[in-house]
Amino acid sequence: MTYRLVGADGRPYDAATPATLGGHRRLRIYGRLDCPSALRWLARGHYARHRVFFADAATARAAGYRPCRVCRPDGENS
Repeated sequence: MTYRLVGADGRPYDAATPATLGGHRRLRIYGRLDCPSALRWLARGHYARHRVFFADAATARAAGYRPCRVCRPDGENS
C-alpha cells in the first residue's frame, strides 16, 4: 500500500509509510490526525477535499504550514 504525502518542497509524493500529521491545504495549518478541531470539520464535510498529509512536523513546517493551536502537534504551549 502507498500513501500520498506532501514533502518539504510542498509537492505530493507516494510513501510506503502512513502520515503522522494532517493539514489543510488552503489554511496552511497542520496538526495531529486525531485533532478535535479537524475531526469536527471533517464530520461537517468541509475539510476533506483540502486535506493533505505529512510524515512529520519538520516537513510540514518546511512546506510552509503552521501548527494547529488546538492540538499543538509540536508540543507548543502557546
